[in-house]
Amino acid sequence: MKAPYSWLVKALSEDNPGFSASPKQLSEALVRLGFEVEDIHEPALAGPIVVGKVLDVEELAEFKKPIRFCTVDVGEDSPRGIVCGATNFAPGELVVVALPGAVLPGDFAIASRKTYGRVSDGMICSAAELGLSGEHSGILVLPDGTARPGTDAVPALGLADAVFDLDITPDRGYALSIRGLARDLAIGLGLAHTDLAARAAHPQAVPSASEGWPIAVSATAPLTGYSVLELHGIDPSAASPWWITSLLAKSGFRSLGLVVDITNLVMIELGQPLHAFDADKLCGTVQVREARDGETLVTLDGVKRVLDAKDLVVADDSGPIALAGVMGGESTEVSSSTTRVLLEAASFDPSRTTHTSRRLGLVSEASRRFERGVDPLLAPVALARAAQLIVKLAGGEASPFRSEVLRKSEPTPIIMPTDLPDRTAGLSYPPGAAHRRLTQLGCTVWGDRELVVFPPSWRPDLKQKADLVEEVLRLEGIDRIPSLLPKATAGKGLHVAQRLRRKIGSALAEEGFLQVPVSPFFSSAVFDDWNLPESAGRRKTVRLANPQDSAKPELATTLMPGLLDVMARNISRGMSDLAVFSIAQVVGAALKPAPIPPIRADRPPSVEALRALSERVPVQPVHLAVALCGNRIPPGPWGKGRAVEPSDIFMVGDILARAAGVKMTRKTAHHAPWHPGRCAYLQAGPWTVGIAGELHPGMLEKAGLPPGTCFLELNISALGSGGFEEQRRPIPPISTYPPVRQDIAVTVAKSVPASSVERALREGAGELLEGIRLFDVYSGPQAGEGRKSLAYALTFRAPDRTLTEDDASAAREAALAEAVKRCGAELRA
Repeated sequence: MKAPYSWLVKALSEDNPGFSASPKQLSEALVRLGFEVEDIHEPALAGPIVVGKVLDVEELAEFKKPIRFCTVDVGEDSPRGIVCGATNFAPGELVVVALPGAVLPGDFAIASRKTYGRVSDGMICSAAELGLSGEHSGILVLPDGTARPGTDAVPALGLADAVFDLDITPDRGYALSIRGLARDLAIGLGLAHTDLAARAAHPQAVPSASEGWPIAVSATAPLTGYSVLELHGIDPSAASPWWITSLLAKSGFRSLGLVVDITNLVMIELGQPLHAFDADKLCGTVQVREARDGETLVTLDGVKRVLDAKDLVVADDSGPIALAGVMGGESTEVSSSTTRVLLEAASFDPSRTTHTSRRLGLVSEASRRFERGVDPLLAPVALARAAQLIVKLAGGEASPFRSEVLRKSEPTPIIMPTDLPDRTAGLSYPPGAAHRRLTQLGCTVWGDRELVVFPPSWRPDLKQKADLVEEVLRLEGIDRIPSLLPKATAGKGLHVAQRLRRKIGSALAEEGFLQVPVSPFFSSAVFDDWNLPESAGRRKTVRLANPQDSAKPELATTLMPGLLDVMARNISRGMSDLAVFSIAQVVGAALKPAPIPPIRADRPPSVEALRALSERVPVQPVHLAVALCGNRIPPGPWGKGRAVEPSDIFMVGDILARAAGVKMTRKTAHHAPWHPGRCAYLQAGPWTVGIAGELHPGMLEKAGLPPGTCFLELNISALGSGGFEEQRRPIPPISTYPPVRQDIAVTVAKSVPASSVERALREGAGELLEGIRLFDVYSGPQAGEGRKSLAYALTFRAPDRTLTEDDASAAREAALAEAVKRCGAELRA
C-alpha cells in the first residue's frame, strides 16, 4: 500500500486545524501502531523544475528510433529547444521541464548538451524521472489549466510529497485505504477524527428495485451486498485534474481516464473497490452468478479467460462481463466516447475471490481488498462519492435510484474480561483502557468487569477475544510492553531425548560429518528398487489424503530415500566425497483407520473417543541416518587416499555408542537394500536398534550413487525407550599400573563375522581385558580354502597390581579357547 503523506495529513487536519507532523513523525506513529513501513519515498529534487507548454514538435526522421525536437515555453523571454524520445504528447499540452542546473532523483544532473545533432536545453520529464511513480512509458502530461508556463513545478504540483510504502498484513484489509490509516493514526496520535466515509458523501440515490437498473443476484452467489448506480450525460472529453492524477501516481496507479481514475481514487480513499461499465454496451439485466464450466471472458488486460463453476461472475444477457471482485471485461470497458456509465460497488466473498485470483494468476488492486474483506456497509457511500466527483468534473446526472441487494447478518458479540489485556501484557493499564480503545476502533462496547464487544463492519478480522486484546495492546503501545526473559524453572532443562540427540549430533560433527535436512515425505515405489517382496512389513506406510507433492504421497518410514536424494543431488553438482547425516522423525504404519469423533461446539470429544484416536496414531520414532561415499581419506601430499569401506560405517556405530553411553554390538544381517555379507545389525543389549553397512550395487545404480556407498540408520528413540538413555554412572577407576599387550591371530570360516570373533575373545579374556582392536584381515591362499585370518591386539591391565606375562598369557589362552568353542577358530602359526 502506497500512501501519500499529503493525503494522510489532509485527512487528519480536517478535524484538527493546524495539525502538522513530518513524514518521519508519521512513519514512527505508523510503526508504533503495528504497521511495517518498508520505505519512505521522498523525491530528491533540486534546481529549476518548471511547468512548460509545448509549442511545436519537429520529428527527426533520420534516426532509427522516434526522436523529436520540441520547442517549449518555460515562462522565459524565448522558448527552449529540447530533444525528447517520447511520443505521448502534442503541441499545446503542459509538461514538466527540468532546466539546466536541476537535479532529479538518483542524483541525475540536467545540463544543456548537444545530442542527435541538436542542442537540448533541458529535459521533458516522465513521472518516473520525477520520482512520482515507476511509470516509464511516456512523458508526464498535465491537464489543461494546471499551471502557467514557468511556474515552479515542485510546490505547485506537490512533486516533493513523501509517499509511505506500507506492507499491510492480510488481517488488516481496512488499512488498504486512507480511511483506515487515518483512523488508526488519529487514535495513535490522540487526535479528534471523523470517519472519512461519513465525511465523503451522503447517498442521494434511493434504493429501488423497480426504478433502478435491473439486477439479479443468484441465491447461491457468495456476497453480502451488491449495488449499482447509473450516470448519464457525461462529457467524454473531460480530463482528470492534476490533483487526481498526482494522487493516483503517488499511490502507484496510472491515469486511465476521468471515470476510471475516480473509481480508483475512491477505492484508495475509502477502501471500497468500484467498477464502471459503459452502460450503452450492457444488454439487459445485470446478473451476479457462478460461472458455467467452459464460459469465457476477455478481461481488461486483453486475455481470454476460461472459467469454471467456482468462479463468480457479473453477467448480462450476452454472458459474463466481469470477474466478480477481480477484473472487469473488455466488452463493457469505459472508453473515450462513453457518456453513460453504470457504477458497481459490492462486498464479494474473500475466499471465492482468492480462488479465482489464484487459479487464473490474476491479481488486481480490487482483488487484494476483497480477499481481505471489504466493509459491507460502504457501497452506497462509495457510489455517492464517485458519482459526486464524476458529475462535478464531467457533468451529467446521477440516477435518483440505486439498485441493490443486501444480505444483512447480525454481528456476533465477543465477550472479554476487562483485565485480559493487562494480564496478557503483564502491565497495569489505566482503568477503562480496554473499553476506551475498543470504542475508538468503532466497536460497540457494553459492560464493566466483562466487556461485550460488537466489532464494526470494517473490521472482519476481529473474531475472538485474542484479537481484541491485540488491538488494545497495539493502541496502548507495543513499545510499552517490557522485553523480559522468562525465568528458567529449576529442573526444567533439556530432557533425556534432547540431550541424546545433541550428543550424537556433536559427536558426528566432530568426525567431519555434515548434518542435512531430508524430506518427511517419500514414495513407496523405492521399495521396488530395493527388491522388497510384496509381503514385506516394511511396505506398510501412511498415505496422505492431500499430499504436497503427488510424487511423494506417503509419510517416510525411513530416512534412507531422503538422505540418498540429498547425496545424489550433491554428486550431480560435482561433490563426489560425502559424509552426511540427518536426525528426524519417521512415521510407522497405522494399524487401522482412526474413528473420527463427532465434532460439537458445546463440548469436546469424550475421553473414550480421544483414547481411541490415540491408540490408532502410528508410532513416530526419531531416527538417525548416516551416509558415506567417495573417498574417506582424500588423496594429497600424505598419499593416494582411501575409498570408503564398510568398516568406516561400522566405526560410526562405535562413535554413536560412545556418545549414547551404551555398549553396542554387531550381528550379521541380510537386510535389503544393504549388500549381503557387508552389513550388520546394531544391537544394544537384546534390542536391535539399527543397521549399518554397504548398500547393494543394484540399488546404488538406480539411485545414481557410486559403488561402495555405505549407510547406517539407527532408531534413537529405541535407545531411550530401551533403557539406554544417559545414566549417572560412577566414574571408573584409573589404574596406575602398566598395561600388557599381546597379539593373537586366528583363522575362521569366511562366513563368520569378525564381530562374533571379537565378542568371543572379549568374553573369554575376562575382567583383565582392557581393550581389543582388529588390526589385520587376510583371506589369501595361506589362510586356507574358504577361510580368513583375523589378527587382534589385546591389552590387559589389572587395577591393583602389575600384571606378569604369565597373567596376560593365561587370559589370552582363555580368550582363544572361547573363540575356538564358539566360532570354530584356529590359532594361526
